[in-house]
Amino acid sequence: MKHLTEYRDGETAKRLAGEIARRVTRPWAIMEVCGGQTHSIIRNGIDQILPNEIEMIHGPGCPVCVTPLDVIDKALAIASRPDVIFCSFGDMLRVPGSQGDLFQVKADGGDVRVVYSPLDAVKIARENPDREVVFLAIGFETTAPANAMAVKLAHDQRVENFSALVSHVLVPPAIEAIMNSPGNRVNAFLAAGHVCSVTGFSHYHPLCDRYKVPIVITGFEPLDLLEGIRRCVVQLESGSAHVENAYPRVVSEQGNEAARAILDDVFETTDRNWRGIGSIPQSGWRLRETYRNFDAESKFDVSTIRTQESPLCRAGDVLKGAIKPNQCAAFGTQCTPRSPLGATMVSAEGACAAYYNYGRLVPLEAPNKNVAEQA
Repeated sequence: MKHLTEYRDGETAKRLAGEIARRVTRPWAIMEVCGGQTHSIIRNGIDQILPNEIEMIHGPGCPVCVTPLDVIDKALAIASRPDVIFCSFGDMLRVPGSQGDLFQVKADGGDVRVVYSPLDAVKIARENPDREVVFLAIGFETTAPANAMAVKLAHDQRVENFSALVSHVLVPPAIEAIMNSPGNRVNAFLAAGHVCSVTGFSHYHPLCDRYKVPIVITGFEPLDLLEGIRRCVVQLESGSAHVENAYPRVVSEQGNEAARAILDDVFETTDRNWRGIGSIPQSGWRLRETYRNFDAESKFDVSTIRTQESPLCRAGDVLKGAIKPNQCAAFGTQCTPRSPLGATMVSAEGACAAYYNYGRLVPLEAPNKNVAEQA
């Protein structure tokens, strides 16, 4: 409760917004990388109390949203097999593939189970030695240590009927891809605190040096985000560009050394496709050779699956920050949480879901920013 009240104080928020307004002298575009940050910004109206010069651009840091369509289709194919128990976190069950989703597979008789930890899937495999048990291992650096631990445990205990369909992606290569993309407008980044709690942030320094862009690590509460934005503005207005840790209660520069060790043991970097974005070199993890027997993609030979994305869905443009969700013609009409065209409308961290759930149904030319002006 202490942190809930301490980092949601309205008067402090007004003061921070006022300080940002007093410091800013020209337009700046700041990208919050994480989808959880996007939801907090929209839910709390943070973007609407900032001065007009500050534009928040929503980044690709939603793990469900960027899981590529071919991985979803491979999951559907594997989960449909009668000899498979398919395990996943609940947020993946409604993500649309080319044809249907995991809920549909379950409705059609597939053994699809929601688990709360990848270790639960290993336990299910031990309890069902005559079935293949597959865990859908997706996400950024935050979820990867637990998934790596599950694979290592299965390896060490010789639970050979367990495997993982791996689609892990990494934040720093995504930032680099955004900075290199044509028409990029991002002047500064808010980095996700929970990612940095695992990996630390030493790998962000080269990005700041190369692209002359500030990166401020922050949390997810309203005051965390406003303080991160304030620090970005201070750097931008002074012409500096370096890494700042605005989330020291959780993040240290070296991160979690035990988590980093298990990641290095189980995974190696590889090129990865990002849904709606495309391939980013060395932007993900795959299982090392030692653990390759636990790779579901190889075990079930689903590498030849062909995908078909909805022609109406502009989730890729949303994930790249090119448009806001309510600038997509299908938003709120052909695409809703009940009938989503893309993962950004399904995920609890998706930008489209945030705009739909919190009433941002139409684009606003001039948001009401009286709070910042009065503070």
